[in-house]
Formats: sequence, structure tokens, C-alpha cells
Amino acid sequence: MDHSGNSYGSSFEPDLTEYTATEGTPLEEGAEVASEEQIVAAMREVYDPEIPVNIYDLGLIYTNDIAENGDVNITMSLTAPGCPVAGEMPGMVASAVSQVDGTGVVDVKIVWEPEWTPGLMSEDAKLALGMI
Repeated sequence: MDHSGNSYGSSFEPDLTEYTATEGTPLEEGAEVASEEQIVAAMREVYDPEIPVNIYDLGLIYTNDIAENGDVNITMSLTAPGCPVAGEMPGMVASAVSQVDGTGVVDVKIVWEPEWTPGLMSEDAKLALGMI
């Protein structure tokens, strides 16, 4: 414990406020809303620079909620809390998804619970990484 009362342990507790991003603008009323398939296709274009598999097939996307007005809320995780691109990844995802016609405001947030495990990866991702 230091002089200010902070204790130092072995667990890493990230500041989640650093791991969010918002992109896009509200859709006009009556505009056609993007499909889940279009949103997923955009997320499949985003890669962790250290892993040659897209974030969707890695199982890093936990929720992908598309509202009736085209706003998209995404929760995702990373392979590890200390990932060097943790601060950049939400912006990369928000930017990719906000480029899809029919999306409004895109909010991306990294969560640490449940913890990501390799079991969340698609069969294609496991094959690409030589795990099967």
C-alpha cells in the first residue's frame, strides 16, 4: 500500500472509460436500417494487429444490438486486459460499423466480464490459427 492508501495487487483493473467509442450521426426518420448481416460484415473487416483473424470470428463481439432507429450498441472484449490496442479497438470497430449505410450512432464498449476464452472463437478462426 502506498502513502495515499492505494494497494497494489497482481490483478489488473482497467479503467473502462478509456475503452469506449462513439461514431456516426442519427438516421433520418423513416430511413432504412442496416441488417445484422451488414453490421457483422463490417466487424469482420476489423483485425487485432497481432492476430490474423477478424474480431468477430475471434469471438470478441458479445452483443450487437441494432435499434429501430439504426443506432447500434456493441459490447466486446479483448483477448487480454493488457492488450496493446485496447484503447484503439473500440474506435476501430465504431468507425467500421458507422460506415455501413443504415446505421445511426454506433456505441462500442469493451467489457471484461465474461472473460474471453478461445472457446468463443469460430471454427474458421481456430482453423486459421492452427488450433484444430
